[in-house]
Amino acid sequence: MKKYLFILMVCVPIYAADNEIFIDQSSGASNSNIDLEQLGSGNIIGGADAAAGSMTDLNLVGTGLTLDINQIGDTNKFLGDIVSDSYTGFFEFDGNSNTFNMNTDKTATYGADSSNVNVDVTGNSNTFTLNQATSALASTLDLDWIINGSSNTITSSINVDAATNYVNIDGSDNALTHTATGYAGNYFYLDHDGSNRTFNITQSSTLDNDWLKILSSGTSTSTVCVIQNDQGTGTSC
Repeated sequence: MKKYLFILMVCVPIYAADNEIFIDQSSGASNSNIDLEQLGSGNIIGGADAAAGSMTDLNLVGTGLTLDINQIGDTNKFLGDIVSDSYTGFFEFDGNSNTFNMNTDKTATYGADSSNVNVDVTGNSNTFTLNQATSALASTLDLDWIINGSSNTITSSINVDAATNYVNIDGSDNALTHTATGYAGNYFYLDHDGSNRTFNITQSSTLDNDWLKILSSGTSTSTVCVIQNDQGTGTSC
C-alpha cells in the first residue's frame, strides 16, 4: 500500500512563528509512525495547506496511526485533525501559554475506535481542546491527562462508547470542562490538588451507566458543576 507523507519545515521572518511544521498524510495508510519535536518558543505544527504565518490543522488519515508530539517552550501551537481507528497519540508540552487543538475523526470516516491518547503538560496558562469522535462513537477510548501547573484551561468533548478518561491536575487556578455524550457508559476520574479550581463535568450517554469520581483538595474559591443525564429531565447548575 502506498503511503503519502508530506512534511515541510520552514523558518520564517520574525513577524510569523519561529518554526512551522506542515504535515499532511492521506490514502488511508495503516500503521504509520510519526514523531515530531520542536524545541524553543513561538513554534507551530499544522497542516500542509498552510502558508507561513497562517496555519491550518494538520491532516492525518489511516488506521493504527502512532503520533508522538513534543513541543518544549512557550507560546507554541499544535493544530490537528486525525481521521483514524486504533490510533495512539502521545502529546507532551513543556512551557507556558501554549495552544493544543485536536479533532479526531469528526466525520466518522473510521469511527475513532480503540484510541489510546495521553496528554502530558508541564507549565502555566496553557489552553487545550480535544474533540474525540464528534459524529462517531469513541469505542473503548483510553484518554489520560497529566497537568502540572497553574491557570491552564482544558476542554474535552467525547462521543463515548465505553470510554475511560483519567485526569490528574496539580496546580491552582485551573479550569476543566468535560462533556461526554453518546450511547455506552463513560468512566471519568479526576484527581486534583490546588486552589481556585473550576470544574464543569457533563455525562449524558443514553441507556447506560456513567461512572464518575472526583478527588480535589485545596483552599480558596472553587466552582464545581457535575451533570449526569440519562435521557431524563434536563439539568443544569
